[in-house]
Amino acid sequence: MTTATTTGLLDALPPQACERLTQLGGEVSFPAGARIFEEGQRADRFWIIHTGSVSLDLHVPGRQAAVVETLGHGDLLGWSWLMPPYNWHLGAQAQSPVRAVEFDATIVRALCEADPVFGRAVSRRVAEIIARRLQQARTRLLDLYGPAGSSTAH
Repeated sequence: MTTATTTGLLDALPPQACERLTQLGGEVSFPAGARIFEEGQRADRFWIIHTGSVSLDLHVPGRQAAVVETLGHGDLLGWSWLMPPYNWHLGAQAQSPVRAVEFDATIVRALCEADPVFGRAVSRRVAEIIARRLQQARTRLLDLYGPAGSSTAH
C-alpha cells in the first residue's frame, strides 16, 4: 500500500516485485560510527534500513563532511547503484547501531534488465524516492538561505 508518508522501496512496489526483491536481500548490521560507504567509491550494493539511523554526508574540502540528510526505519540507503557510472554521490555513516537488508546491486540490475516489468517498478520507485529527497533538500536550503517565510511557498 502506498501512502503520502511512504519513504521506502519495498512498501511501494507491486507485491510480486517486492517478493522478488526481498528474496535477494540479506540481513546486515553496522555499529554506531561505522562508515558504510564513501563518496566516489563504487556503488555495488544498497540497503533498506530496519533499525537505527544513517547520515548521508558530502565531502567539503578543508572541512568536516557536511551532513545533508539522515535516514531511518524503512528508508532506502543508496541509489547510485542504479545509474552509471555506479559511484556513490555521498558518503554514509551509521549514527546509531543499524540493522538493514543488503542487496547486491549487480544482481538486482541484472534482474531489472531481464524482467522489464520488475525493472520499471524498481526504477520508478527509486526515482520517486530521489525526487522526494531532492524536494526536501530544496526546502531545507530555503529554510537556511531564503528570505524569511520563503519555505512556505513551495
